[in-house]
Amino acid sequence: AGNRGPLSRQVRAAAGGERVSVLKTPKVKAGSGAAPVGTGCSPALSPLTAALCLGQGTRDHPPAQAALRDRLLSAVVSCFKRHGAAAIDTPVLELRETLMGKYGEDTKLIYELQDQGGELLALRYDLTVPFARYLAMNKITNMKRYHVAKVYRRDNPATTRGRYREFYQCDFDIAGQFDPMIPDAECLKIVHEILSDLQLGDFVIKVNDRRILNGVFAVCGVPENKFIPACSTVDKLDKVPWEEVRSEMVGEKGLSPEAADRIGEYVQLHGGLDLIEQLLQDPKLSQNKLAKEGLEDMKLLFEYLTLFGITGKISFDLSLARGLDYYTGVIFEAVLLHQENEHVEEPVSVGSVAGGGRYDGLVGMFDPKGRKVPCVGVSIGIERIFSILEQRLEASGEKLRTTETQVLVATPQKHLLAARLKLISELWDAGIKAEMLYKKDPKLLKQLQYCEDTGIPLAAIVGEQELADGVVKLRDVATREEVDIPREKLVDEIRRRLEP
Repeated sequence: AGNRGPLSRQVRAAAGGERVSVLKTPKVKAGSGAAPVGTGCSPALSPLTAALCLGQGTRDHPPAQAALRDRLLSAVVSCFKRHGAAAIDTPVLELRETLMGKYGEDTKLIYELQDQGGELLALRYDLTVPFARYLAMNKITNMKRYHVAKVYRRDNPATTRGRYREFYQCDFDIAGQFDPMIPDAECLKIVHEILSDLQLGDFVIKVNDRRILNGVFAVCGVPENKFIPACSTVDKLDKVPWEEVRSEMVGEKGLSPEAADRIGEYVQLHGGLDLIEQLLQDPKLSQNKLAKEGLEDMKLLFEYLTLFGITGKISFDLSLARGLDYYTGVIFEAVLLHQENEHVEEPVSVGSVAGGGRYDGLVGMFDPKGRKVPCVGVSIGIERIFSILEQRLEASGEKLRTTETQVLVATPQKHLLAARLKLISELWDAGIKAEMLYKKDPKLLKQLQYCEDTGIPLAAIVGEQELADGVVKLRDVATREEVDIPREKLVDEIRRRLEP
């Protein structure tokens, strides 16, 4: 999963260098709160000017974006918790050898750190490999966990599509020996729930199985040592036409033109249970042990997905390969379909918004005795989803509250700072979210304007008369209605008004 933000032009740079010349720097109005995206800095810039640049493919998040992100993460995490997952955290730094050789062609995107005293370290590329290392180190054989954290990739940023070099991943994984396809089906149900709850528009969840794909390669005459390179090439089918994929297979991966053509007959197929049945009857594929196992499990998976009532959004797609080396069984990827938005001239195009699969051999790579722990999991592409919600919010003109303040404590006359401090302390102690202006004698109009500007729903006004009468004037900011409330009943009245 990647990240993207609404920048119209982005510097294109090779994945290697952080210091690139800036073709066009976005102009940000002072005090606007808009966050530019990092495009790198020119070596010619002075140290002071360079300090005002962001690293390529990174971004700041001002309060409105941070509030939107919190809402999004909260929705995703609540789904993970609904399915019984516990949270873990792991270091952002891993030993270099932990990460190397797990990501296929994407290994080159790992951020390696300079040797700082004997250890070769790298920034984590995803949350799956650290999870497998965690299970092996702690000898855990059964766990359902979620993990929300930042990962790092030396990728070419494409910020308009939600792809950054530093971004969040939200992972849900089930580790342990269980009956076939039951945990796998739950992972797909979670993807369906999250994408439905967020109302992102129409989507499809593509599923395949590495065993089926390897079976296809075998019956098409691909040598076993070329399965993984062929797999990473097939994985590009969602981005480039078959002719380009075929050309890479033959020209770069060394497959025969005949083998490539036979692969093409299979990997362009997609459907549902009917396609699974068709392939189970395929004279060549049905004779391959791995492919047959994968197809039988896929049939079982579709039975469970039918019981979950979500097969309308599921497509068995033989072109789905997922380029990571560690997948061993079912693989899946959720893609948003054509995004129309009446406020935006062009549709928002973000590609994959979730992906995952089964990786039964990864934990064994870190265990001294090679003991395997079967695992299946899903990663939600939070940054890509965030870019869609961000653009929708911007297009709608809706103002998002950046704080949760419930009450502003205000005074209408001078020399009442002590009264404000005493009242706000009472509200804080009662668990009420309250603010006041940091001036001794602020004008009442300015205090009420602050409520309107920041979306604070209530104002608790205490003046000389209110102090004498033992009441607080409670003002509804939206309707401007004011009611005198006995001081001892103020907290209860605020709670009553703010009940959902």
